[in-house]
Amino acid sequence: MNLRRLSSRMADEISRSAQRETSAASSTAAVAAENAKLKSKSIWPSVLRWIPTSTDKIIAAEKRLLSLVKTPYVQERVNIGSGPPGSKVRWFRSESNEERCINTVSFDSKEGSPTLVMIHGYGASQGFFFRNFDALASRFRVIAIDQLGWGGSSRPDFTCKSTEETEAWFIDSFEEWRKAKNLSNFILLGHSFGGYVASKYALKHPEHIQHLILVGPAGFSSESDTKSQWVTQFKATWKGAIFNHLWESNFTPQKLVRGLGPLGPNLVRSYTSTRFGSYSTGTTLTEEESGLLTDYVYHTLAAKASGELCLKYIFSFGAFARSPLIHSAPEWKVPTTFIYGYLDWMNYQGAQEAGKHMKVPCEIIRVPEAGHFVFIDQPDRFHSAVLYACRRFLSPDPDVESLPEGLSSA
Repeated sequence: MNLRRLSSRMADEISRSAQRETSAASSTAAVAAENAKLKSKSIWPSVLRWIPTSTDKIIAAEKRLLSLVKTPYVQERVNIGSGPPGSKVRWFRSESNEERCINTVSFDSKEGSPTLVMIHGYGASQGFFFRNFDALASRFRVIAIDQLGWGGSSRPDFTCKSTEETEAWFIDSFEEWRKAKNLSNFILLGHSFGGYVASKYALKHPEHIQHLILVGPAGFSSESDTKSQWVTQFKATWKGAIFNHLWESNFTPQKLVRGLGPLGPNLVRSYTSTRFGSYSTGTTLTEEESGLLTDYVYHTLAAKASGELCLKYIFSFGAFARSPLIHSAPEWKVPTTFIYGYLDWMNYQGAQEAGKHMKVPCEIIRVPEAGHFVFIDQPDRFHSAVLYACRRFLSPDPDVESLPEGLSSA
């Protein structure tokens, strides 16, 4: 989600939600417990719970949203193993030794199609790509996942205390998922924070990736950039000091949704109807799409806090990376395509600067009339951009392929 816009919404709601959140803490822990605990029967009917969600409800909401997709698919929770308390494997460092699973959807495809793995962004889940699965599955073997700690995946206690540990949580769990799926030589697509994770994974495991597609990726700017002056000036104000304190306290947008309890769905509905409706930068959602997406987003946000707690360790206030990817550009080993909406709040100029230092092919594609969620705002143009990015895997003569109409190159 757009972290800056959510920050302003958080400010409006925090005073009203704080008291509720305190009184709801015990109930939150009870209904949001990981995996088997979430599935255990509660003495309270779900309608009476402060936070009416569970893992089962996330999967059910996902199924309803993906009913809009015509291509047959298989949903599975891929086991990435387990580890005892104190394990050095970072994503297992919790009080539980339960198995960890990555929620995965795989779509039917033509034999011999290149494999495209899709990773969602912060505050999202794989269902956000619901407008893209049909078109992409016609050309690729599409596999989309919920990152560990999000969506319908397992939600271990988040115990990371540094940027390095937090990156390992996502990178290493993705690698265990790849091993479990026996995948190699695939195209990796990541959106926003998912683009950050995909980039870090590609730096560590370039041998598995044929091409990297980064859609409005986070992490290509840092607080030392000249364009971050507004953050420094804002932090000097009393409002900025409050926001910065909330950020460093790891107050996430999801905590606000939980704090509102049964009113949480209303906040989510307001966000989705505004972002993808009245304030949409592209094609607006239909009433059916909006309703199904709202339901799905609520359940994924309101469930137990886990992966979301990465926020302050990966980014400083203003969504500036603490370990900027631009510093790793000379180490890049995978050909990369960046895709940005014209109105994306993630600045494509950071990718331009990184590209100057990369020793592999790099291109930047911009999509008009689209914002940060370019794949929802302009799905057809987004599909054209992805197909063009993968032309050497899809076309018998990729060198003669020209940039599709309606797109521009930066």
